[in-house]
Amino acid sequence: MTSLLELRALTKIVPGGRVLFRDLSLSVAPGELVAIVGESGSGKSTLLNMAAGLEPYDAGEIRIGGEDLALLDETGLTDLRRRQIGFVFQAFHILPYLTLRRNVALPLALAAGDKRDIDARADAMLELVGLGNRGADYARDLSGGELQRIAIARALIHKPALILADEPTGNLDSETAARILQLFAASARNSGSAGLLVTHSAAAAAIADRTLELTTTGLTPVNVK
Repeated sequence: MTSLLELRALTKIVPGGRVLFRDLSLSVAPGELVAIVGESGSGKSTLLNMAAGLEPYDAGEIRIGGEDLALLDETGLTDLRRRQIGFVFQAFHILPYLTLRRNVALPLALAAGDKRDIDARADAMLELVGLGNRGADYARDLSGGELQRIAIARALIHKPALILADEPTGNLDSETAARILQLFAASARNSGSAGLLVTHSAAAAAIADRTLELTTTGLTPVNVK
């Protein structure tokens, strides 16, 4: 099967000369969900940022849908992210003085479209993450767990080809986390999205098709079932 995300012989060296990883390679196919685990400081979040074109790498190649990120300028990278990537950041990056509906709808609003349709899709996503009656509320009033659910809804609303998620259930209770994890899995498998998930959670890793441990020597398969 053709890969949607391809990482080829990636090397990342951080200030001070420490090698996070060297010659790392990974392919993620459409409809596949891959979990990355590893010790704190191993470079898991850095790897996600690199895959999104948000952080440089020292050697290797990254392709999304066949496009080589190294050949794109900043405008091209921004357009690629808007069209193809849904990113759940560990720090959320929710805009506090927008309503929940407007925060979730941002990827659609940037692409333009009918406002009523955009609002309806945002409300549907809010329902899926358990905040269906909160669309008119403001993000500044939310708890950490609620902010995380908004970040997840925003990442999935435009049905991206690639979903990148950095600890997407870290601030959620076990019941909500289980629902969110199923939403991730369904989005990847039913929509044909490729998913790359960084997590410390065994429950999160268990829903993935593959789980890989990140070390300085690359990625090693792990059995968490």
